[in-house]
Amino acid sequence: MNSSKIKDKALAKQGHLQIEWGSTHMPVLNQIKRKFKKEKPLKDLTIGACLHVTKETAVLVETLIAGGAEVAVCGSNPLSTQDDVAAALVEKGAKVFAERGQTTEEYYWCIDQVLDYKPVITLDDGADLVGMLHSKRKNDIKRVIGGTEETTTGVIRLRAMEKSGSLKYPIIAVNDAYTKHLFDNRYGTGQSTIDGILRATNTLIAGKTFVVCGYGWCSRGIAMRALGLGAKVIVTEINPIKALEASMNGFRVMPLIEAAPLGDIFVTATGDISVIRKEHMEKMKDGAIIANSGHFNVEINLKELESISKNKRTMRQNLEEYILENGKRIYLLAEGRLVNLSAAEGHPSEVMDMSFANQALCTEYIVKSTDMPPKVYGVPKEIDERVAELKLEAMGVRIDELTIEQKKYLATWEMGTI
Repeated sequence: MNSSKIKDKALAKQGHLQIEWGSTHMPVLNQIKRKFKKEKPLKDLTIGACLHVTKETAVLVETLIAGGAEVAVCGSNPLSTQDDVAAALVEKGAKVFAERGQTTEEYYWCIDQVLDYKPVITLDDGADLVGMLHSKRKNDIKRVIGGTEETTTGVIRLRAMEKSGSLKYPIIAVNDAYTKHLFDNRYGTGQSTIDGILRATNTLIAGKTFVVCGYGWCSRGIAMRALGLGAKVIVTEINPIKALEASMNGFRVMPLIEAAPLGDIFVTATGDISVIRKEHMEKMKDGAIIANSGHFNVEINLKELESISKNKRTMRQNLEEYILENGKRIYLLAEGRLVNLSAAEGHPSEVMDMSFANQALCTEYIVKSTDMPPKVYGVPKEIDERVAELKLEAMGVRIDELTIEQKKYLATWEMGTI
């Protein structure tokens, strides 16, 4: 088996500094790391991870190794790997198969390398590792005892597998934890998406019309941050309840075909394919910027963009100009991939602290559980609340506790109205 495939091992020194910086802002995960180092709950287990290889992920990998596990990791997006971090992780003892700028073929080759280590637990960010196990590596499924999934997109895939009866082992939807999606998806995606757009374009957000496609937790964060920077925000949705919420939060809500000629900047974050299509692009104003913050690069129909373009050129890193047949220019960011990880560094360490704390504790939970039929599970309430307690403690925030009388009142019905 290959032991690693990284860009340049000489980058490790800088990678260690990056990981140290991230770790400094991840007190919850560090507390779990200390616990794992003492108790070794993952001793002699092999974990296969398909995650964005960032400094925050590195702290998670350190935690799993501290718990006694052997960890093989590959990148979950061809443009999200931080090569210096990947090099440092190799020196920390992980098997790493990740380079920034991979082709699709190279990307799946790396997933294969991770599976060659025969993991008994999988950690996924988009369900590509699970997908490979259930399609081309079916013989390796029998040894897997469980897994976790980090993203909305991945959970959607896994629930479809469960519904069709295809899912062969239990997976905990870490994305659905309150301490994940309420914070990581909203505050993390909101800030890092704007960061990616600004790094790629250095454009002014204030005064521009900013169109957010979708109004899930990620999109809520993007809309919130765009509004905070002075943009006029339009939300497009297919769900009436989410559309109603967006409207009551003060955003204009309309179909994308109506928003197309109004928007200066468009961002997708829906988890679905072909959200921005030919008919939308043809109506966009000259100079419109389009970006994606959904997990896969399928939300913007790139084939249709190519088909209506007569010329294309790279203006600057992560910024491509498409000149349409009608003469208008559209600017695509980060090849339509995750703009927050491709053009920026992803979510801040402070918010990933909670997400990866859930990953670590759910991994331990899987090891300790003896009867988990193959389906998608929510994060146990006690884990979710423990992560929140640890985060509050790290922030120096204290909260009230119920009195004995209050607990009794909430647990019974006999008292009635006092």
